[in-house]
Amino acid sequence: MKRKTKLIHGGIDGDSHTGAVSVPIYQVSTYKQEEIGVHRGYEYSRTGNPTRFALEELIADLEEGKRGFAFGSGMAAITAVMMLFNSGDHVVLTDDVYGGTYRVMTKVLNRLGIDSTFVDTTDLSEIERAIKPNTKALYIETPTNPLLKVTDIKAVAKLANERDLLLIVDNTFNTPYWQNPLSLGADIVLHSATKYIGGHSDVVAGLVVVNNADLGEDLHFIQNSTGGILGPQDSWLLIRGLKTLGLRMEAHEENTKKIVEFLVQHPSVKKVYYPGLESHPQHKIAKCQADGFGGMVSFDVGSEEKAAEVLKKVRYFTLAESLGAVESLISVPAKMTHASIPKERREELGITDGLIRISVGIEDVDDLIEDLTNALN
Repeated sequence: MKRKTKLIHGGIDGDSHTGAVSVPIYQVSTYKQEEIGVHRGYEYSRTGNPTRFALEELIADLEEGKRGFAFGSGMAAITAVMMLFNSGDHVVLTDDVYGGTYRVMTKVLNRLGIDSTFVDTTDLSEIERAIKPNTKALYIETPTNPLLKVTDIKAVAKLANERDLLLIVDNTFNTPYWQNPLSLGADIVLHSATKYIGGHSDVVAGLVVVNNADLGEDLHFIQNSTGGILGPQDSWLLIRGLKTLGLRMEAHEENTKKIVEFLVQHPSVKKVYYPGLESHPQHKIAKCQADGFGGMVSFDVGSEEKAAEVLKKVRYFTLAESLGAVESLISVPAKMTHASIPKERREELGITDGLIRISVGIEDVDDLIEDLTNALN
């Protein structure tokens, strides 16, 4: 089955009971049992809900995995995955991960005894140096947020396999339409489904897919025990969003390529970060492991003042803390999505106060370029 067809017909296709072509929203908390312990596969909606299950089956199909899980947010998904580990365990992570990931690792999970080290995972030697005797997993975000660095998933998977470590990949930016980390050797793939998978700025959710049954059982136990599940209404919204994911991702990328061409030539722009540029340090890796370069771009205008001026002048780019929607969004990571990372650390990574991140929507690209032209001038 081709990708666009799988988006429509993957997982559970419609409703076999009624013939409905759309999976119903099962707005229910509990289920009638025939007798004690005898039921039709569902007993309580924290443990399982038919609408959520349809979404979980669909994302497992799309990511070419064994089992999928839907959570109430991307951070709930990340936290549940990290609960696979015990006090005293250590995880190596990509250095410029999303600020929320950094925060939960350094301000919450560290209090439970889960240690973390952040390194440039585009450099295998840095990963190797960071591995300790108690390291249990490697966690990579690729492309990264907000500097769009690309980590070689196959190479890191080989290293993880040699060291008997789990490889976890945040695939939010590329989505399963452009990139399938499990097929490249990862053990767990996760998404902030709030972003491209939902695609319409109307749902907050997280998704996880695992590559084997044992991991699936372990993660289901955590999901059921801690309860950070996604509700049926939001599950249905994600199923609906996924049906147009292919069309949207292609439209996002088509617009993005033209905007990148414009930004590279603009005198007010000091640097552009986009994996689709041949000058990008990991362009060849991105081209090899993904079928597209995505709709995220970051560019530096040199100062906090200039960045603030640009954000004040744009009309079609909405100032907001998210990405991946049909409308174009704009933000300054240092002041918004990555404000939880200490300033010294941000500067060390290259997340300057003049760095602007845009999520290119599917509006007419001429309007978007005109908007950026007016703002930058």
